[in-house]
Amino acid sequence: MSSVYLCGFMGCGKSHVGRQLAAALGKEFIDLDRYIINSERMTIPFIFEKFGESHFRKLEAKYIRELSGNKVVATGGGALINDETAEFARQSGLSVYINTPFEVCYNRIKDDSNRPLVVNNSKKKLRELYKNRAKIYRRNSMYMVNGSATDTVIVEEIAKLTRYFEGNNKL
Repeated sequence: MSSVYLCGFMGCGKSHVGRQLAAALGKEFIDLDRYIINSERMTIPFIFEKFGESHFRKLEAKYIRELSGNKVVATGGGALINDETAEFARQSGLSVYINTPFEVCYNRIKDDSNRPLVVNNSKKKLRELYKNRAKIYRRNSMYMVNGSATDTVIVEEIAKLTRYFEGNNKL
């Protein structure tokens, strides 16, 4: 059984949908950011401040490799922008981009002090980041789902893709 890697911009619903998807598929759910916090015993803002964003991206790449095998992994917003990490995800499972409109994402994250990129950037800069990353998410994912759909529809669509990918059912 392979893992499912959910990617998309901060606030797109990776963790929320991921929990439901894991339950539907009978897989373990892992929130990559939470996993990093627990493994490193540091908050993400502290890691960014002390070691920088590039170090955090290296941690994402390291831990994604540790988490392969029958899991649903909600990656961080920047995890699959790394081409090598995205290639690993494609080789070890199914990578799915949850394409949620910027305004929806922004309204979910705008007051979150645990997101260094949100705290340190204006809405305009975040919109630019969103646009730049959207192209990369499309390129680095195997499938894309509409993040504006209901949770149930998103979970059912990804579950169907997963079953097809794993050869258990037909679409």
